[in-house]
Amino acid sequence: MRTGLPRARMAAGALPIASCSSMAAPMREPRPMAARRSILLAALATPCLARAQDGFPGRAIRMIIPNPPGGNSDLLGRGFAQHLNTRWGQPVVPDNRAGAGGIIGAEATVRSAPDGYTVFTGNFGPNAVNKALYDRLPYDPATDFTAISQFIAVPNVLVLHPSVPVRSVAELIALARARPGALAYASSGAGQSPHIAGAWFTRLAGVEITHVPYRGTGPSIQDLLAGNVQMIFENISNAMPHIRAGTLRALAVTSARRAPALPELPTIAEAASLDGYDITSWFGLFGPAGMPPAIITRYHEEVVRYLRTPATNTLLSDLGAEVIGNTPIEFSSFVQAEIAKWMRVIPQLGITL
Repeated sequence: MRTGLPRARMAAGALPIASCSSMAAPMREPRPMAARRSILLAALATPCLARAQDGFPGRAIRMIIPNPPGGNSDLLGRGFAQHLNTRWGQPVVPDNRAGAGGIIGAEATVRSAPDGYTVFTGNFGPNAVNKALYDRLPYDPATDFTAISQFIAVPNVLVLHPSVPVRSVAELIALARARPGALAYASSGAGQSPHIAGAWFTRLAGVEITHVPYRGTGPSIQDLLAGNVQMIFENISNAMPHIRAGTLRALAVTSARRAPALPELPTIAEAASLDGYDITSWFGLFGPAGMPPAIITRYHEEVVRYLRTPATNTLLSDLGAEVIGNTPIEFSSFVQAEIAKWMRVIPQLGITL
């Protein structure tokens, strides 16, 4: 909170005494004095921050979820919110801020105070790929967040309608080359991971397969099940029920390594010799930039504890997710690498929003 300092008479060159509730600077002052003032206020702020951290959490916490109810981001956010509620004894309120590819929820997060009372269940979209997809964002994924820990990694899987007469990625590429433009792949929307996975595949394989975007995962899968499109590069957790039921045929996963949930499936990179092809959706916990280290540590400890509970681990494994729980430093490095990767790949695919 910023409050005005009382106008008191001071000796020349003296600095005003500031309290935790009163630390604003005057409108103008000479540079040497401003420098001395900044050093003093930083020193004064340290014990104030420490006292705030010692009592954390002292009130309700907001868990911003950049998606509507349902789906991995919401599942993780609500599950972790309940875990924190039990562990910390304070309400943790899920706040679904869906829309614009996660931008609405992300912007609400970065505009919040970095005091630990607002956290964000971010993911591949708003925290990495959006920087490459949008010319202008109201936030910078590279600098405006505190990366706390990654919950899970979830590869996409290439699944086909059973009527498509192929049994391998190599056969699919051969069919697409023989019938350019005749095949189509669905996606949950432009710029979503199924779209990016499909666009990258067609580019590296040198084939023409038409992209058909839908308004969400449900409609895209329903049209695939109806045979109106031939394939989709869908998140493994969404595709798994249809693979198990035999209503869709799985050919390969989009990740760099085989997925533990479907170990019999090759990766697209190995099945078609498409070097460098690797797209994996991921979900993690973020806060606004500048969160105190002690609070980051507390959140990270609870992420690890939450992911290690048998019920959580079983649920996420059943969804085909790989449980991560890395450190803040590891997660931050991973996110920065993801941003750099998609800043390089997306322009090659010609996808803009």
